[in-house]
Parts: sequence; C-alpha cells; structure tokens
Amino acid sequence: MLGLRIGAIDTMTAKTDNPGGVEIGVLVYPGAQSAAVHGLTDLFAVANKVAAELGDNRLAPVRISHWQVDGSGALQVLHDSLPQPQHALRVLVIPPSLEAAPSVQLLAQHRHALCAWHAQGTVLASVCIGVFFIAASGLLDGRAASTHWNYAQALAERFPKVRVDAGQPLLDDGDIVTSAGLMAWTELGLRLLERFLGATLARETARYLAVEPVTRALPGALFSPRLDHGDEAVLKVQHWLQSSAPQAVSLPAMALCAGLEQRTFLRRFRAATGLRPTEYCQQVRVGRACRLLEFTRRSVDQIAWGVGYQDPGAFRKVFQRITGQTPSDYRRRFAVLSE
Repeated sequence: MLGLRIGAIDTMTAKTDNPGGVEIGVLVYPGAQSAAVHGLTDLFAVANKVAAELGDNRLAPVRISHWQVDGSGALQVLHDSLPQPQHALRVLVIPPSLEAAPSVQLLAQHRHALCAWHAQGTVLASVCIGVFFIAASGLLDGRAASTHWNYAQALAERFPKVRVDAGQPLLDDGDIVTSAGLMAWTELGLRLLERFLGATLARETARYLAVEPVTRALPGALFSPRLDHGDEAVLKVQHWLQSSAPQAVSLPAMALCAGLEQRTFLRRFRAATGLRPTEYCQQVRVGRACRLLEFTRRSVDQIAWGVGYQDPGAFRKVFQRITGQTPSDYRRRFAVLSE
C-alpha cells in the first residue's frame, strides 16, 4: 500500500477510519492565496458549528489540515484542527494564487506527492490556477478541467492533453474536482460538504454564511463515488473509468485493468463501491451527460452517443431513472447556454 512520508509520520488514505472525522487538506505553496487557505478553514469550522447545532450524531466533524511540500519533496503539516498521529485525507484542495501561473520547478516539486495522494484515493480539488498542479501531474490527460478564463489559454498551451473548459464554474469528475473563479473556494467548499456530509449541512452552512446554496449552484452534481475503500485494484479501475473514452468500457476491459479474474473483480468492485460495474458506469455516463446538457447545444441523441450509448432510447430511460427527469427537462432547468 502506498504511503506518504511526513518526517516521522506515515499518512495512509486507504480505508483508514479517521477518528477526527472527514479530513480535508489544503495545499500551501509559495504564492497561494491566503484568503482561500484561511477562508476554507473558517468555512469548515462554521460547518462543524452548524453540525453541532443540528444535533445529528451521524455528522462527523470536518478535520482541516494544511500541507506544505518542501524543495526535497518532503511533506510538512502546518496546521491540524483535530490533531491525530494518522492522517486520512479524503480531499486535498489546491488553492488559487494572485501571482502568475506556477513555474515548471514549483509544479515538479509537487508532482510526486499529488500522484501518491491520488493513488491512495484522495480526491484532488483545485481552485482557479491551482489546476496547473494537477495538470502537471498527468492526472488530467484526456480529461476536462475548469479554470479561470484568464488562465485558460496558458493551461491549454502548457498541457495540450487537458480539455480546458473555462465555461464551467465547477467540474466534479469524481476523483478530481476543478473550479474556475478566483473566489470559487466558497462554492467548492460547500460542494465538498454536500458530497461528503450531505446536502442539509451544505445548505445550512451556506445559509449561515449568507451565500448561494450549493444545491442551486451545482444542479449536475449527482454521483459521488467511494474512493477511500482501500482496494487498490478497484481504485485503479475507478480512475480509468473517469478518464477513459466511454466506448472503451466493458466488463472484460475493467477486469483486465484491475488485473483480476472477472468473477473476483465483480465481487471486489461491488464490495468496494457498493455498486455493480454496470450501475457505476451508468452513473459516470449520466454525470457526463448532465454537463453536456448544461454547457453545450448538442442534441440528446448526440449526447447519448458521446457518453457511450448506442441506443438513445436506452440512454433516456437510464437518465430519467437516475435523475428523476428527462434529458430535455434537465436541460430546460439547468442549461447555461441558451437554446
């Protein structure tokens, strides 16, 4: 199992019960926006206060930690709201910067740590220019990512394998979440609350902060896959599903990716994710379809084919079963582009 060294501390993000609750880390790098680092810390502190007032014992506290990678690649914990000897990062947030795009040297300094976290099941989330760190790790190759419009061209030029889409304020792709605006850390923080602790806490935290509830801001945030189960073979397949072309997905291909016999793969996949592979793929495809319905003018049939369905009728049935509405109704409610 992969581990990260922090001085004398090992961090294990795979299937580790975190006594401090859901741990969300923030990467502190030279030039990182202080408002985002400390604002996220305060946002999650407010969420803990709101959770206590709700009196729901099922809501684990959010543990917020700040991380730094030095020139040698070693990790340091700069802040820990609920100090414990073990760390189990569910999410690592890479904040924006008020400076120019990060240098090649700075990105290279963080590459190994980000890849190691991701391989252990940690969700990587970026705000604005923070996406450059994820792109430099190679984890966004062939995938869509959002960033601030002012940096979209630079991101596309430096990382041509990344499909840059600055038109999306927030793109939640399961294992990687990217957001566009310099101040999008508020929206991202609420989205993470919704995803890991439920819509009620996210909504009440937003109300306390007097900002727009995440459920209205992110209509297409439908599927939150489990990534912290500790089964590395299954996690490898999950990462592949998020980044692969839809047409390439099949049970034999998934089992091959996992390096397992098909029956063994089926059993372990369901045990780890709570879903059969077919159900999981349906969720991934519908999530992609939602983004296309919101941000493109493609026809429903074109979208069905684009996310891997040969039969648009079958796609419509699956879409309605998962979202509770037809693709056309979804587009009418949530389309960003006018028809």
